[in-house]
Amino acid sequence: MKQTQRQQNPFQNTNSNKRYYTYNYYLRNTFGGKCVKIPIDIGCTCPNIDGTRGYGGCIFCSGRGSGDFAPPPTLSIRRQYEIGCERLKSKWEIVRTIPYFQAHTNTYAPTAFLREKFTEALSLPGVVGINIATRADCLNAEALSLLSELAEKTTLTVELGLQSASDETARRINRCHTYAEFCTGYAALRAASSKLQICVHLINGLPGENESDMLDTASAAANLHPDQIKFHLLHVLRGTVLAEMYTRGEYSPMTQERYIRVLAQQLALLPPDIVIGRVTGDGAPETLLAPLWSRKKFGVLNALDQYLYAQNLWQGKNAEKTCP
Repeated sequence: MKQTQRQQNPFQNTNSNKRYYTYNYYLRNTFGGKCVKIPIDIGCTCPNIDGTRGYGGCIFCSGRGSGDFAPPPTLSIRRQYEIGCERLKSKWEIVRTIPYFQAHTNTYAPTAFLREKFTEALSLPGVVGINIATRADCLNAEALSLLSELAEKTTLTVELGLQSASDETARRINRCHTYAEFCTGYAALRAASSKLQICVHLINGLPGENESDMLDTASAAANLHPDQIKFHLLHVLRGTVLAEMYTRGEYSPMTQERYIRVLAQQLALLPPDIVIGRVTGDGAPETLLAPLWSRKKFGVLNALDQYLYAQNLWQGKNAEKTCP
């Protein structure tokens, strides 16, 4: 089946049956082989947690701020890196690595502190680049200057959480910034350096959203034309406000069939040169309440491949409708 799909694949940025520009394909072409991302936690927080813009954080976010797979921030950068490499070496040969500053908002701290942490990460063996996750409303002049500086030294990807282009949804999930504010931060980041890459995160299945809303968000992201986009399925994690809503029957997660259908349509809206950082996320098994089907990650990936093939869809097929 995969051989047939590969032979009949109209998508160009691939060497397999994948009908979208996978992150793995991008990394191999950019760095000459497999790269492994190592999660790092430097103990940052977020402005919608500490009261600057709100309290409690996003309703779906765990206490680790999406850094559940990183070692504790009390450990040094080097020690976290060593632990991350040790965990993953049973899966892959660790030759090329990308430290991923994932937890919370990694430009929401004093610049001197951030420079020290990022510089230390760049000194570690095997590092070919770094990824820094942050919010578009946490990019002041000092942060932009630091990111521009880093982009001169390494392959830098700055990851921005949009989640949804709907202000109503942003309010519902306690995001505490508007789409206009996101676009302002995005534009400032793009202007700061032509060398840095921007990755935009989108979440499917947010409370109150229908399929049209999710497609609208994908169209908005397509028009921004970032270098990369990550798609996430909304996970219900223990200890979150979303988990309380789920327990009370106020939220129902997406089925696999619906998620695949929406995701395939979203991919078709995107320009073919945007790298797809991921098409589903990982929920820590010990905290994931729902949807449990998401734990079978390879099953989800295979289902997406089969759906795209069956519907004759691929990334960029309908891109001209949103990106003239």
